[in-house]
Amino acid sequence: MSTKALEGIKVLDFTHVQAGPACTQLLGQMGAEVLKCEMPGSGDSTRNWLQDVEGADSLYFTMFNGNKRSLCLNARTAEGKDILTRLIKQSDVMVENFAPGALDRMGFSWENIQKLNPGIILASVKGYAEGHANESYKVYENVAQCTGGATSTTGFWDGPPTVSGAALGDSNSGMHLCIGILAALEYRHRTGRGQKVAVAMQDAVLNLCRVKLRDQQRLERTGRLDEYPQGELKLPIGDSTPRGGNAGGGGQPGWILKCKGWETDGNAYVYFTVQASAWGKICDMIKKPEWKDDPNYNTFEARRDKFFQVIKTIEAFSVTMDKHEFTKWAAEYDIPCGPVNSFKELAYDPSLRKVKTIVEVDHPVRGKYLTIGSPIKFSESDVEVTRAPLLGEHSEEVLKSLGYSADEIKNMIANGTTATAKA
Repeated sequence: MSTKALEGIKVLDFTHVQAGPACTQLLGQMGAEVLKCEMPGSGDSTRNWLQDVEGADSLYFTMFNGNKRSLCLNARTAEGKDILTRLIKQSDVMVENFAPGALDRMGFSWENIQKLNPGIILASVKGYAEGHANESYKVYENVAQCTGGATSTTGFWDGPPTVSGAALGDSNSGMHLCIGILAALEYRHRTGRGQKVAVAMQDAVLNLCRVKLRDQQRLERTGRLDEYPQGELKLPIGDSTPRGGNAGGGGQPGWILKCKGWETDGNAYVYFTVQASAWGKICDMIKKPEWKDDPNYNTFEARRDKFFQVIKTIEAFSVTMDKHEFTKWAAEYDIPCGPVNSFKELAYDPSLRKVKTIVEVDHPVRGKYLTIGSPIKFSESDVEVTRAPLLGEHSEEVLKSLGYSADEIKNMIANGTTATAKA
């Protein structure tokens, strides 16, 4: 019988905003029991960010906090510290993205946590790695993109550095942390010992920019980066990995091509890869069979100073078709090509709904909303996508399971240690 991969794993979630919640939501989708601990009265600050339904938690919150329960907990009170102590003793993983030193100030240093539960895994997201000169600095999404090198290599050579629409700093860091937690769980399975796992947002961004560090070293050694357009355009390459516009940035050059309707539709484009191994097929596709054997075109080196000529020739075909027609046509020649999908298209793509990458869930206050399903698919394990909890929705349930009486819970509500909400 199919079951969930992380069934039985208890995760104590002290994260907020995006990086940490993205990590714990993935764990929850894979079957872990995730308990999100939030301050009574306020909770995760994103509950109120960019609200589109009055009186309801924002999409920012709901799309990063599904598959979790919510406990209101003020760990600064004596009762709150006792609750947290009990939770740590029974948890497998504790995830936090507080400011550096915050757990220590609460009285829950790593040493104290280990004494309470030697097998627990303490996972953290920070802006910079421990020991880095800037480790105390606050870092958010776009700051991380800048510090990790993504921004300096994104955009066009004649424009400013540009941040990506993808959450390279936040969600990417969360995914890296999730991988670290899974490795630490396997380590504990073999040794019985817990450990600290940490991901710095700068490091996670740098990891995705690995090929740009490759290019920096090639540039320093040779003074050339032939796959970037600057050479053909007779522009100085500089002494650092440059911005290359829509260039592939790898061994397979490519570019964004206009498609039918581009004059009025800002997303009527495709990305076309001029794959070296497919050069003959490309020549057939664009009715240039003579280029197959022409020494001025039939090698990557020969085409280096003719890239935009080749692109314009291909674009003369793409501009006559819509982006999906052209993508299908390129696929017939086995050429890597894909449409620039808008988020309106993605939201209503039937294939994405079918494979549960885009999932519609129901919420008791805001109604139905779309979220991203698990990007990880399993053949033997179920993956469930559930709605985000209301603030304090599971407080009473959790406190009762920890052994507190109804009167004790009532007193903790009165003194601000916890709060409750009903769905």
